[in-house]
Amino acid sequence: MLQLTSSTHRLDRMAIGLSGLCLVHCIATTVLLAFLSAAGGFLGAHWVHEVGLSLAMILGAFALGRGIVDHGFMMPSAVGGLGLGVMGGALTLPHDGTEAAFTVLGVLILALGHDLNRRGTQHPF
Repeated sequence: MLQLTSSTHRLDRMAIGLSGLCLVHCIATTVLLAFLSAAGGFLGAHWVHEVGLSLAMILGAFALGRGIVDHGFMMPSAVGGLGLGVMGGALTLPHDGTEAAFTVLGVLILALGHDLNRRGTQHPF
């Protein structure tokens, strides 16, 4: 059980780190697009968002799913799933700042889910 918990903590820390990178990416893209339109061609490319969301979904499925097995609480996975859903929905929005705002919101909700998952494995009730 301790080994599973340690593995889950590592996955959650990695997922929170990926969420942080996504947050930095979104903010940096918005700032760079405002000041340097040439940088927007690469950082604002749709495939960058699709790859990032795919990585978040894969890592989220492992970390949040593992948390259910470790501590038995479904709420962290539900919160994380909501965050992933908001991030996925943001891909359908126009690139006028709306997509970035909803992506940041989704990232924050997903990070909350991972934090709840991490806390659930640390202090089971």
